[in-house]
Amino acid sequence: MVTNVTSLTRSGLSDFIVQRVSAVVMALYTFCVVGFFIANPEMTHAKLVAYFGSTAMVLFSTLMVFSTAAHAWIGMWTIGTDYIRPHYFGAHATAFRLVYQSGCLMFLFVYVVWALQLFWSL
Repeated sequence: MVTNVTSLTRSGLSDFIVQRVSAVVMALYTFCVVGFFIANPEMTHAKLVAYFGSTAMVLFSTLMVFSTAAHAWIGMWTIGTDYIRPHYFGAHATAFRLVYQSGCLMFLFVYVVWALQLFWSL
């Protein structure tokens, strides 16, 4: 029986929940943006800037970026641990996996920092 759904330990259940919640956030964001474009067929730059510059959309966009990063990290971590194994890469599998996961983390870090700079004008 699983009792620690919200613990900070590395568990498959917490990864499952994070991926599902982040997928819902990404879907809601997509529907929100697509709905905005459908509702405003004659888009102007001023409307677009006002929409994405509003506090609600800046916060929602920030949540979207964090959700995307969390979703991507769990997916890429799973790929790394499933496919970069000694069975395929021999004795150096752990080193290859470390390089792969470090590269993924670096990419996600740059993605999050860049997005935050864009949204919050840092």
